[in-house]
Amino acid sequence: MMLAHRKATFELIAEAPAAEVGPLFGAERERVWAPGWEPRFVHPAPAEDRRGMVFTVRRDDADDDAVWVNSQLDLERGVVQYVYVVPKMMTALITLRLSARGARTHVEVTYERTALCPEANARVEALSLEDGSSGPEWERQINAYLKTRTG
Repeated sequence: MMLAHRKATFELIAEAPAAEVGPLFGAERERVWAPGWEPRFVHPAPAEDRRGMVFTVRRDDADDDAVWVNSQLDLERGVVQYVYVVPKMMTALITLRLSARGARTHVEVTYERTALCPEANARVEALSLEDGSSGPEWERQINAYLKTRTG
């Protein structure tokens, strides 16, 4: 049986300059705007957003925690990337590209998921559908946070 591999992209507009928005996509800083986001840092300790950070996230749909690694945190170029693995289930590559739009920031988020076993195919398919429709929720959450900082 073939293993599922799906790619989904969504976009959003953050109502602040890229220099302010970019750091909010670091795993530690994301806590301030993303309800339920609770990474447990392995490295560095204490928790700090930087390239190479390693952390785990509890997944309700898996027996094991997802292990995340930041592979790019290049805020000057507007690229943030994570790889995560749910053991014996799936991998995901998440790439964010940020670009200035005047005083606002355009964010493109791409998820690439791959099943690691045939039993995970349906979960990869379902998550890919969710990924593709996540833009409005992310936009609402990050802009609600940004409004509290500036309003």
